[in-house]
Amino acid sequence: MGQSRYSPRMDPKQLLLGSFHAAVGAADPLKILPRHLPAPPAGRTLVVGAGKAAASMALAVERHWPQDAPLEGLVLTRYGHGIPTRRITVVEAGHPVPDAAGEAAARTILRKVEALAPGDLLLALVSGGGSALLALPAEGVATDALRATTRELLRSGAPIQDMNTVRKHLSAIHGGRLAAACRAKVLALIISDVTGDDPTHIASGPCAPDPTTYGDALETLGRYGVSSSASVKEHLERGARGEIPETPKPGDRIFARVENRVIATARQSLHAASDFFRLHGIPAAIVAESVTGEAREAGKVQGALARRISRHEDPEKPPIALISGGECTVTVRGKGRGGRCTEFLLSLAIDLTGLPNVRAIACDTDGIDGSEDNAGAVLLPDALERAAKIGLDAGKLLADNDSYGFFPGIEDLVVTGPTRTNVNDYRAILVV
Repeated sequence: MGQSRYSPRMDPKQLLLGSFHAAVGAADPLKILPRHLPAPPAGRTLVVGAGKAAASMALAVERHWPQDAPLEGLVLTRYGHGIPTRRITVVEAGHPVPDAAGEAAARTILRKVEALAPGDLLLALVSGGGSALLALPAEGVATDALRATTRELLRSGAPIQDMNTVRKHLSAIHGGRLAAACRAKVLALIISDVTGDDPTHIASGPCAPDPTTYGDALETLGRYGVSSSASVKEHLERGARGEIPETPKPGDRIFARVENRVIATARQSLHAASDFFRLHGIPAAIVAESVTGEAREAGKVQGALARRISRHEDPEKPPIALISGGECTVTVRGKGRGGRCTEFLLSLAIDLTGLPNVRAIACDTDGIDGSEDNAGAVLLPDALERAAKIGLDAGKLLADNDSYGFFPGIEDLVVTGPTRTNVNDYRAILVV
């Protein structure tokens, strides 16, 4: 390892894993949410929410809400992400494709919100994953059609902002419609999983004004070649002709009683990881807070940077940790399995062939890379060599979008289970 300055008590793989856990810890709702809770209102407090962090956010509210103050609620989270609560009901439902459980719970949430009085409080707990979980189709849109459109959008490679433009206009709740249905004061506490941290894009903005239109939704489907059913197309076309009311827009008077407050972001988590590396004697640089685009292309770009540093062709010198966040996409053209984090790493592995002093980690902070059972993976210098010994061809696997077929065989998957938070993907490349 030459003259690298990382702690001899922690090897590089453990250092990378530790940095990921530091990033996740900085977005733990049990730690960060309580200081944002308001005083109880004169009337009732209804807690609703959706997302991968919804259960832990609900538990944080319960633990810090006055015992003598009325509190009830219902939140939706992904299957396997629930935790026991006493005053707020937690329902598990389908993600990333909506299901009947999510639709039924979303319908109940909307009914409860509509029943609130002006002296009550709606406390909305919003986090990534809420778009699929809080999936109540707009009138005239068939449930199966909404699911099919969601599947096609997921395969198209469209960034989350474009996906949500469509979903807002097929929903009875998203795009500010939940807030519009409420007569009470609304406080939305939000954990951001999107670049830019704009509440309108997080879980499709159930309490945020929506600047997009039905026409934008139609254009998005066309741009990404997403086929849609007759009910979806007819609904969007009717909206574009003005036959269906638009989502509430910026400046609408309903938002005078609504606050959208982002309480956790990828930026905060990246800085926590950076502090972790420095604590262990490794300088760290946040090279990009919001990486977007194809995961395999991002792997090539960051691989080029790591090569320059490794060969002392860059002003930065080893040892150094190169940290990035954001959310890449994977345009599925093959038949394999895997999420954007493992696809990034597989592309990076191929790009870094022959470099013995570079290691990396890429994991989704929610603990789930795409729709698999892993958070991501760790990349070690001998990964391609070990894979070749068991008959794995990295290039062929990447071409087939089968990054999940690569890392389990060499035992470098990172499996955490649900973290019950979500501030996008975390990547670190360690050059020593």
